Amino acid sequence: MTVLSVNVNKIALLRNSRGTNYPDLLYFVRKIMGHGIKGITVHPRPDERHITRQDARDIAALLRDHPDVEFNVEGYPSADFMALIDALRPAQCTLVPDKPGQLTSDHGWQIARSRDLLESVLPQLRQWGVRSSLFLDPDPAAAELAAEVGADRIELYTEHYARTYAAGEEDRTQSVLQAYLDTADRAVACGLGVNAGHDLNLHNLAPFLAGGQVLEVSIGHALIVESLELGMDEVLRRYLAITRAAPQATPGAANCGA
Repeated sequence: MTVLSVNVNKIALLRNSRGTNYPDLLYFVRKIMGHGIKGITVHPRPDERHITRQDARDIAALLRDHPDVEFNVEGYPSADFMALIDALRPAQCTLVPDKPGQLTSDHGWQIARSRDLLESVLPQLRQWGVRSSLFLDPDPAAAELAAEVGADRIELYTEHYARTYAAGEEDRTQSVLQAYLDTADRAVACGLGVNAGHDLNLHNLAPFLAGGQVLEVSIGHALIVESLELGMDEVLRRYLAITRAAPQATPGAANCGA
């Protein structure tokens, strides 16, 4: 099976639009966990337009009583962000190459250009006992570099797959999907775990997971939109059915040249 980590950013965005605590973010985190979901994801951006730093602290405190649920915190490794990770000590930190005012994540790391930065922050995460993941485009060579700089996992940026799938061009979708599978295979060969996220939804998730390499998917925007139509309980039930049915590989001994 693949672990489902629900990104709750959009719940916080709705709350912030009225300046009150409605909807109550922690209520929904508890509701999500009540369905047996084992991951919660947040991306506290510098402008705090959705998840705030206090939200991240509150969720971390809540999850200390639920050790079977992993907390995944995403962000660019600025000094402020790394200080937050040090304070929270989540199960996983997903590093993204976003600019401060960026609307949403839209590309993976160019590791060769950011090698010095990554090689300075990844050992800190390991020292704190926080599993690291690097947001990557589908590129097997990038997976090798992720292993070289000391990441524990990669997170495949799946928007290109999602857009191609939505266009309904089967041959092109298979070609694009193959690039993701090749990247996942290379990551596993290098001893890395594989996560995935961005624009995955109830329609395109199962085909993506069929390759059997994905340990965790992070889904937020689509899940909230689908909940408007179907109700959150039903949407969570459907996602869990998909992720629990997915085959899964585990990282092996590093053998990047294979």
